[in-house]
Amino acid sequence: MTDHLSYAKSLVSEMKKRNPGFDGLSHMVLEAGAVLQVSRYVKENGLGPSIIVVDANTYEACGKILEEQFAAEGLEARLCLLKPDKQGDVVADEQSIMQLFIEAEPARTGSLIAAGSGTIHDITRFVSHRTGKPFVSVPTAPSVDGFTSLGAPVIVRGVKQTFPAAAPIAIFADLDILSSAPQPLVAAGFGDMLGKYTSLFDWKFSALAGDEPYNDQVAMITERALEACVRHVGAIGERSEEGIRILMTALIESGIAMLLFGQSHPASGAEHHLSHYWEMEYLRLGRRALLHGAKVGVACGEISQLYHDAVDKGIFPGAEPKEWSALRDRAREWLDQVPAKEEIARLLKQAGGPSSISELGVDQALLESSLREAHTLRNRCTLLRILNEARAQ
Repeated sequence: MTDHLSYAKSLVSEMKKRNPGFDGLSHMVLEAGAVLQVSRYVKENGLGPSIIVVDANTYEACGKILEEQFAAEGLEARLCLLKPDKQGDVVADEQSIMQLFIEAEPARTGSLIAAGSGTIHDITRFVSHRTGKPFVSVPTAPSVDGFTSLGAPVIVRGVKQTFPAAAPIAIFADLDILSSAPQPLVAAGFGDMLGKYTSLFDWKFSALAGDEPYNDQVAMITERALEACVRHVGAIGERSEEGIRILMTALIESGIAMLLFGQSHPASGAEHHLSHYWEMEYLRLGRRALLHGAKVGVACGEISQLYHDAVDKGIFPGAEPKEWSALRDRAREWLDQVPAKEEIARLLKQAGGPSSISELGVDQALLESSLREAHTLRNRCTLLRILNEARAQ
């Protein structure tokens, strides 16, 4: 059988050579029927008793199968069915985290099984890190690149913050389950990958303008994953098995790139800051949540337009700051790799997702306020931050 994750596995091997203390991602599987291997892995590695973390949808997608498999192996596995908020959404916030904390009694818990997509993984990786209990990743949709992340974006008192978290010790990505995921979730995964266009730009820019750390090899890994998705956008939009395999592989590789670097710079720039800002505002207003990757994809287009305009036309209200003049040539060179807003919209549409703020459900007023304020959510020297600080002077 073809090993679809051979490149990702080689990256993890390299990471373990550099950091012998890293014990994450000991096992990776991407194939049809992968979910059937989870209970055996837990048994062979003495990781029981386990808690299977699900929501109502992911329980139907794979939680039932996991319960049956654990029972067949004679393993104890308790279910933690995460409760939705008043809007009907399961959110990575204090309440959801506390629900899992209460369930994960140290004496009764050997491992956690995250059976779901981004939110369930964020909740599980946070609790895994704080309890010291390892967790196994079982993605139910190719919707985000955070399955292998060392950070957990969590809403605390209405504010999105990223906390240190644990990487999974194993990932079992079942192509049958992933291919059955709703089209909006598949399109969201593509949108999350498309956001690498602007995150990679911001990473290079922050290294030059803010002396932030940068790594060429990690950038190349992320670019490789992004390019694979763009080349196969048609297959991804059609939800063919090949398209889903390529998308899921890219999402895992992007996550491993962040693991290698130790921070989220390769995959998260101003487009993610806009996404987080919109999420916080929706929570404040009591509105239903929007898919993370769908927000990131649309935000990528908005940031692309803002950045191209800033470099090509100049958008400062007064005299151009001297420091910006010095950065302009390098920024223009890097922006050659960032498609225009119209091309990003075309790709998003081909993948089957929303391609504009109106299709996404974000109004113009929220977009404008996020372009002015979202840079404050993270201490990163993005071009968005430079533009807003220059205007304020």
